[in-house]
Amino acid sequence: MLEKLLLSSYPLLGLLLLTLLGAALLAAALLSRQRAPARDKIPKAQRRREVALQQMAALAQHLREQEPGLDPKPILELPLVELAQKLQAEELSLESVLCSYLEEALKVNQEVNCLTDFLEECEEQLQALKKLKKSERGLLYGVPMSLKDPYDCMDHDSTCGLAQFLEKPAAKDGVLVKVLKAQGAIPFVKTNIPQTMISYDCSNPIYGQTLNPFNLKKTPGGSSGGEGALLSKGGSILGMGTDTGGSIRLPAGFCGVYSLRTSKNRLSYTGISSAVKGNKSVSSVAGPMARDVDSLALCLRALLSEYMHQLDPTVPFIPFREEIYFSTRPLRIGYCESDGYSQPSPSMARAVRLTCRLLQDAGHEVISFSIPRIEYAIEQLYIGGLFADGGATLLEKLEGDIVDPCMKAIVTKLRLPDLVKYILARILKYIEPRSAQTLEMLRGVKTPKRLWEQHTAVQEYQQEFIEKWRSLELDVLLVPDLDPAFYIGYPAKVLSSSSYTSLYNLLDFPVGVVPVTTVTLQDEEELAFYKGYYGDSNDRNFKEAVEGSVGLPVAVQCIALPWEEELCLRFMKEVETLAKNQGEPK
Repeated sequence: MLEKLLLSSYPLLGLLLLTLLGAALLAAALLSRQRAPARDKIPKAQRRREVALQQMAALAQHLREQEPGLDPKPILELPLVELAQKLQAEELSLESVLCSYLEEALKVNQEVNCLTDFLEECEEQLQALKKLKKSERGLLYGVPMSLKDPYDCMDHDSTCGLAQFLEKPAAKDGVLVKVLKAQGAIPFVKTNIPQTMISYDCSNPIYGQTLNPFNLKKTPGGSSGGEGALLSKGGSILGMGTDTGGSIRLPAGFCGVYSLRTSKNRLSYTGISSAVKGNKSVSSVAGPMARDVDSLALCLRALLSEYMHQLDPTVPFIPFREEIYFSTRPLRIGYCESDGYSQPSPSMARAVRLTCRLLQDAGHEVISFSIPRIEYAIEQLYIGGLFADGGATLLEKLEGDIVDPCMKAIVTKLRLPDLVKYILARILKYIEPRSAQTLEMLRGVKTPKRLWEQHTAVQEYQQEFIEKWRSLELDVLLVPDLDPAFYIGYPAKVLSSSSYTSLYNLLDFPVGVVPVTTVTLQDEEELAFYKGYYGDSNDRNFKEAVEGSVGLPVAVQCIALPWEEELCLRFMKEVETLAKNQGEPK
């Protein structure tokens, strides 16, 4: 598309730029061939996964032989809080619960390809739990759970979908994995991600494409897409994801589950792998994913322990504040139907209007809010911060690897010489302004002085946003989540639309996702008139990405100020209750 645009609009300049582009790509291809050994590890990793899933099936069979009359359906239907209570009271055996989820996860994986590894040590952990006194049992005693691929588990790879990270098993469990196990949880599988995890599709050359359980032609989102798909189909009851630009929230919205993006340093990030480390402007954080809000609260309650602080002293010991979560005082809620940068789909806007009406009827105060300087925040600060090194670290991790289709567009742009990026940005400025600005920011900040200026600008914008929030005396904020689910391959074509989630990584606010409705036939009909705010390729691709979505889940984002996770969850619980009581959309 870019080639056609350049040649039709500026023939001579277009030819020159395409020649430069071709030379740059040829050089990159030659370099990749010279370092091909990394990709040679992929077939071995694929065979290891096959063996691991066979071991998982064997354990499920072994557990079933111990309880041949087991009916997993009633167990799988239990909410997490009730399941945890029954396990504590010994109304259910540890074996029956683990067996039920092992079997179900295997079924889900056959349909949507969401698992990357089986954590065979779960059997040993189950036996250890049985020896505990009742007084020693943690809040998640006996609860099987899933972990996103980058969570370090001893003797298992944390791949980030990269060949370079294969055959480098973790020497020990990460901090959060240790805390979860200390609380009695039984991590039993790892789940799929997009290559590098800087994508909201869910595909990599090692483990392939994960599918959306509601529509197999659509993506489950990313980068915690395997978690979203597994939870949505009931193959797990609790999972852990990570979020750099919406990676917990996008899969939750696409798959109809609940999630919480925590403030940076509320939960430890030690022992979680990453393709790009060292970024200070854009916060990467850990957070839970589940099938209701109470599950998220229980998980956070378990994680916010003194033990986590002991393992990672950089994380303050702030126990879960029950009085905030269970408060019933009316809230003062800001809302916006659009962020002003990407026009929402009809269903996204309707979900916010519906939720506002339900909240008002329940006695809460709802006030209109507009996002300040959104173009500046996304283009200059978020993209500029994410690629402050010009993509050098990301490209280094991809050396010798197969570049997945979900990453090809951004990798191609990053590999362009800076001069080509600069000239292309100038050409595209008036016809593809968002693409032009992205190209400009992909050049990186160049000097330490400019990096410090960028960090300062992020801090100043955060304070500007908070001041506007406080001027309206808001408790919380309600905004659209990006949904419904996109067709596979489209996230790379619709990067600008991720502004709905990435803004809050820049601000470092806690954000929860709550499903509130589904796409209606009327939403689909209104989509035919969708134009977008810029009329560019992103707007056209967005319309195509969300077409054919009748019946797919639609969510909203519930936002609080930094370190106010309990208030965020309390707001989410209110929205969840009201949405469930209002019935099916017409």
